[in-house]
Amino acid sequence: MADTKWPGCSRGLKAVVLDMCGVLYDSQEGGVVAIPGSAEAVNRLMSSDLQLRFCTNETQASRDKFVAKLQTAGFDISASRVFSPAPAAAAVLRERGLRPHLLVHDGLLTEFDSVDKTNPNCVVIGDAAENFSYQNLNDAFRVLTGLEKPLLLSLGQGRYYKETNGLSLDVGVYMKALEYACDLKAEVIGKPSPMFFQSVLNDMGLQPHEVLMIGDDLVNDVGGAQNCGMKGIQVRTGKYRPSDEKHPTVTADGTVDNLTQAVDMILSQRGG
Repeated sequence: MADTKWPGCSRGLKAVVLDMCGVLYDSQEGGVVAIPGSAEAVNRLMSSDLQLRFCTNETQASRDKFVAKLQTAGFDISASRVFSPAPAAAAVLRERGLRPHLLVHDGLLTEFDSVDKTNPNCVVIGDAAENFSYQNLNDAFRVLTGLEKPLLLSLGQGRYYKETNGLSLDVGVYMKALEYACDLKAEVIGKPSPMFFQSVLNDMGLQPHEVLMIGDDLVNDVGGAQNCGMKGIQVRTGKYRPSDEKHPTVTADGTVDNLTQAVDMILSQRGG
């Protein structure tokens, strides 16, 4: 059932931003499995008068390959609508003249082909999965401790995400380990960074109060959006846990069972 606070969230709405993993699909090795009804819900939003964007912290594949996987799973989504951390990080690296030591998934390396990686002066960490070995973490640690002004860029800060066979640790766990070991604070590129959400708003040419975020991660999706002035709805799929509805610091503007129910409510209030 939907939270009774939910209806007020779509008044004056001009756009919807969707998280992806846990809202549209669950991950599995080598691909994705669509959450029932999610592809149809996306199509209904695309057919409406609302702008639609997708905001993900996915960092195990390049954006193009990731979108191709989604298209295979039945989602009619173009890469131009998808905002992910790696392209944003590559742009930051080029703009600031940074040369990264990369601790990322092999599938993400092509996103950094245009970046100089000789003599690193920072570390970029993403969801490296099996590449999070002791040796690789220690190599990143040594790069950071060898710098006069160590800089750690993290592609998101999630604690975990849902795969079809259960929950899996996310990049934030390893980010925190390097923060602790090096006595520094990482610069996050991706949700819940305000700059990341603002880039989506800028692309649509809208103000925060005109946009609704829908995600399964209470802190990074909902809380991150709310910190930018957007409304945030949580779905009870993906990494959702019942305890989220009693979280001490983040309260969703509404909670729904799944994306289908969210879209039903959005469009019903718009007469669609």
